[in-house]
Amino acid sequence: MRPEGGGTALADRLADAVTGIEAPDVVLAVTRHGRRTVVSGGTAPAPPTPRHALRYELGSLSKTFTVLLLAELAATGVLRLDDPLTAHLPRLPLPHPQSRRITLRHLATHTSGLPRIPTDLLAGALLRPYDDAYSRYDTERLLRTFAHTRPRHRPGTRWRYSNFGLALLGPAMSGAAGTDYATLLGTRILGPLGLTGTSLAPGATGTDAIGHRTNGSTPVRGADMGAFAAAGAVRATPADLLTYLEAHLSPDGSPLPRALREVQIPLLRRGWRHRNTHTLTWFQHPARYGPLLFHGGATFGQQAFLGYHPATGTGLVALATRRGRTCRMVTTAYELLYALAREPAG
Repeated sequence: MRPEGGGTALADRLADAVTGIEAPDVVLAVTRHGRRTVVSGGTAPAPPTPRHALRYELGSLSKTFTVLLLAELAATGVLRLDDPLTAHLPRLPLPHPQSRRITLRHLATHTSGLPRIPTDLLAGALLRPYDDAYSRYDTERLLRTFAHTRPRHRPGTRWRYSNFGLALLGPAMSGAAGTDYATLLGTRILGPLGLTGTSLAPGATGTDAIGHRTNGSTPVRGADMGAFAAAGAVRATPADLLTYLEAHLSPDGSPLPRALREVQIPLLRRGWRHRNTHTLTWFQHPARYGPLLFHGGATFGQQAFLGYHPATGTGLVALATRRGRTCRMVTTAYELLYALAREPAG
């Protein structure tokens, strides 16, 4: 167990939480008004590079980076959130009229009507869950599949989580800006925010966390998301993720104030009796003093969670090198963040 900075009481709480997460490697990190506390641990022997210094696969948490990029491109006039998706893609044969009604905002908010993943990936995902089919899925195939996919409902009328939809934001933003997604993310988001430990590609040997299957011991290769990079390819260090949250907690002090404010505005309600709120990219729940915003993600062998509570200046990062029902990382992280949101930061 390794605490880094912060107060002793909070470090002890994080250490207790880490022991309740059954995973080879765990990092819990909290920022409160810029004061950071980081604790790491796990069931496996400590790796040569300290856990808190490794880069972790974020999975669907990458979507928050992608949509922040979308908001920044909108803020600077490169595109508009309500532009049709087709306005920024190569000309495609679209036999389904609803496909032409999908906007960039629909993709960001999971209201496009597109399925979670393309049907030609579904069988492989079920039969061979550790066979990374995304790596063989290029942009040409992604666009061809979109052209032949019938939206399940009229765009803008129903929330339906879609990796497929978020992936399409990659080529759409590239088409609008004339630059590939990776370059756009680096120059428009990662560079301005000072996220030097964040990228879409694997780092040097020993700098990336090694994921595991649900048994906690069998390693799995790093995720290659192919054309789905915008939906799940970001890797980041805990320190960078704290910096990322601190920018959201204090937009006016960051280089991207308009975009950071834009992604926190509540846009729609969903779920049973419409109790759940969604912004352009974050899930939002009510909490004492003000709303709590969060998002989770997972790859074949890693889990990630980010959440923040603007009213108390509190942000939490949780990372683990195992996904599985017994891991409890996401539940533990959410409960810890919710508890901290009930306590005014001193």
